[in-house]
Amino acid sequence: MKVVVVGAGPGGLVTCKTLLEAATDELPFDPIVLEQEDGIGGTFRYRSYENANLVSSKQLTSFSDFRLPLSHHDHLTLEEYVEYLADYTRHFKIEDRIQLNTRVTKISRAPGGGHLVSYVRRQSHGEWDSTPTTIHAAFVAICTGLHVVPAIPEIDGIEHVLKTNAGAEIKPAIYHSAQYKLRSELTGRRVMILGTGETGMDLAYEAAKAGAKEVTLCSRGGFLSFPKVLNDFSVFGFKFESDNPVPIDGLITNLAETAYVHPWVQASHIRWFVSDFVLKRGLKLAATNGHVGELEPERLGRAYVFLNKSHKAMPYINRPYKNRPKWMDYLSSYIDPPEDMPPHTSFSVELAPFPSHFLSNGRAVFPLTKRKDAIRIARKDIRPDTVIFATGYKQDFSLFDPEGDYPTPGDADVRNIVRTGDESVAFIGFVRPGVGAIPPITEMQAFFWIALLKGQVRDPLPAPHYHLLVKETARIRYGVDHGTYMSTLAKDIGAAPGLWELWQEYGTHVLVCYCFGAAFTCFYRLVGPFKTRQVVPTVKTELWETITRRGIMGNLLMGLIPMVFYGWVNLFAWIIEKTGRLTGFVR
Repeated sequence: MKVVVVGAGPGGLVTCKTLLEAATDELPFDPIVLEQEDGIGGTFRYRSYENANLVSSKQLTSFSDFRLPLSHHDHLTLEEYVEYLADYTRHFKIEDRIQLNTRVTKISRAPGGGHLVSYVRRQSHGEWDSTPTTIHAAFVAICTGLHVVPAIPEIDGIEHVLKTNAGAEIKPAIYHSAQYKLRSELTGRRVMILGTGETGMDLAYEAAKAGAKEVTLCSRGGFLSFPKVLNDFSVFGFKFESDNPVPIDGLITNLAETAYVHPWVQASHIRWFVSDFVLKRGLKLAATNGHVGELEPERLGRAYVFLNKSHKAMPYINRPYKNRPKWMDYLSSYIDPPEDMPPHTSFSVELAPFPSHFLSNGRAVFPLTKRKDAIRIARKDIRPDTVIFATGYKQDFSLFDPEGDYPTPGDADVRNIVRTGDESVAFIGFVRPGVGAIPPITEMQAFFWIALLKGQVRDPLPAPHYHLLVKETARIRYGVDHGTYMSTLAKDIGAAPGLWELWQEYGTHVLVCYCFGAAFTCFYRLVGPFKTRQVVPTVKTELWETITRRGIMGNLLMGLIPMVFYGWVNLFAWIIEKTGRLTGFVR
């Protein structure tokens, strides 16, 4: 039963491997991975740049049954992660399933059912075959990812940046961040970066370290930034320092936050709003300086935006806003790592809104708003010689036959993976977590899709409550809460462990780790259709270590208190529901 997997990034690799392991006599999956590049890794390999690191931890990002050693540092470089993926393919012996330099040109419906997948190969001289090859597939998994086709907004007059700097010693440039590769490309330049996602923040830091003349970082509606690790900080003058800081994506606990959550509590999104309240005020208290990216009213916090964990540029950004009273520094302050601190000069990264247009002399014009950065930048003459669009990516599904009535990820109403009634086409890796990582989500999505094909998914599916909140007109609508989405998929396929069940089979150690741990994929392989004893040592060592590293205070603030609080919230909702059902007010 042929399955064509399009794309050899993390999603394509884990889907191929999972299909092979899940094959049965009734469903003898025979996957093949078609990848147009000359190597595996996708975005992590072909849209990487110097000094790039994963902002998600190895504990969260690694696949459930192929882990990195405990001694390995928490955040991999992109080169290390691509090597990890190569090791993964060798370990599970799926290299022979991958066809590189193979571009899918068309997917159409086969007359008797299934799909006709046409592809061409790249020859040794670099040219593509003129005549495509076609194979018949029962199922198709699209794993090309969110970050492939650069999205470049139009800005009036931007061409003047090139014209007015044409005779300069440094050649002017306008390009998308996908083309950026080396720090040295930014040396001596007046750089404007459009976009304050993690790539934009990385580029701002790289430009500062490269010795750029000036750096302007432009944001559409503000941003929310937080360090990817809980580094050193002080409270009431007492310093809390650690040689082994805790990755923040492992701080959110399972019990009562993502597991055992009443449907009413899920639907209310109360955890997100409480998290927003605490996070933003915590940032205000803990930041060495007061300004950390002003969010516009309709994008209030973590329930609405992707948390930016690339924080190295923050000392440069905060410098113009250094207006905290001394008593606030005594109350609480975050201590930036020495390697991230700017030199003792006046250099800073200027924040600004997106420019509305450029004048004929190359000067950027910014909209006048009440935002602090807009007020500040309006007094400055910004004339960049280098503009980088860190504006993300868009998706292109032109490979689908327009007459085949094929869905796109936006049409995938079944857990953002398939369209109802069209389960033979799956989209793996087309959601992005507000805090978390895409690779472990792709593993859970592969589990869900295979369970769906096998008839192992609960029916009916409860309403989804994991999407980040967006306006109807928003361009990006694929944001999800990592823990809630993972937990929902696990419940759907019967892989969310019960506390009593967990204690009976695995004992107290695993039970406590599950309650205090984050939504690691390993937890959803302790029971259910993809159960394996192989994850038990990982839970007892690596994932247990993520909890013990928090220390007593960390587990009190990040573990026990949230559990108790949300536990009472869920209990209250349950009592109200039961009382309502008994009295007839709730059906």
